[in-house]
Amino acid sequence: MENSMNDKAQDKKALREALIAQRLELPDRLERADLLQRVMRIWLVGRPDTVIGAYWPIKGEFDPLPALHRWKEDGELLDGPELKRIGLPVVNKLHKTMTFHAWYPGCPMEEDAYGILKPKATEMVQPTLLFVPCVGYAAGGYRLGYGGGFYDRMLASLNPKPFTVGLGFTQGYLDDFAPESHDMPLDAILNDNGVVWPI
Repeated sequence: MENSMNDKAQDKKALREALIAQRLELPDRLERADLLQRVMRIWLVGRPDTVIGAYWPIKGEFDPLPALHRWKEDGELLDGPELKRIGLPVVNKLHKTMTFHAWYPGCPMEEDAYGILKPKATEMVQPTLLFVPCVGYAAGGYRLGYGGGFYDRMLASLNPKPFTVGLGFTQGYLDDFAPESHDMPLDAILNDNGVVWPI
């Protein structure tokens, strides 16, 4: 039993590494990113959210922040005085928790315990919609992340739970991904071709 769990963990680690390497080597990554920005902006039209959580892109991930900044500016022009907020994750390595803190272009940033940039000394926000990076993803709303389990733990603890949307390039789609019991399915997944889930 323990051997099969170790084998599964090794398989996932190898799959993760292969997908990240593929993503970094995509010759048309910028074109794919432009398409996904467009998909995201269209998908956001009509959403009632005023606080959206996202992530600081690493390892060739799609950058959701330009589309979110545009959502914030457009929303404030169209909807009047109601302030739109964008939050980025702040990870507590000791307690293995994640919270979201306000971000805006030009916001002071600092590295977290993992070397990823986070907002410096901004207030905590509570997203009702959360964009999540996908190393890989599959039908059913399942995502393959980096293996730290932060998103799954955070989503299991949040009440009310935000609407969760995975973002990734078409190259990250997995035909035969078998989720584990702790994997929390996302509510939707978008890629550079459009909406992947729900179909």
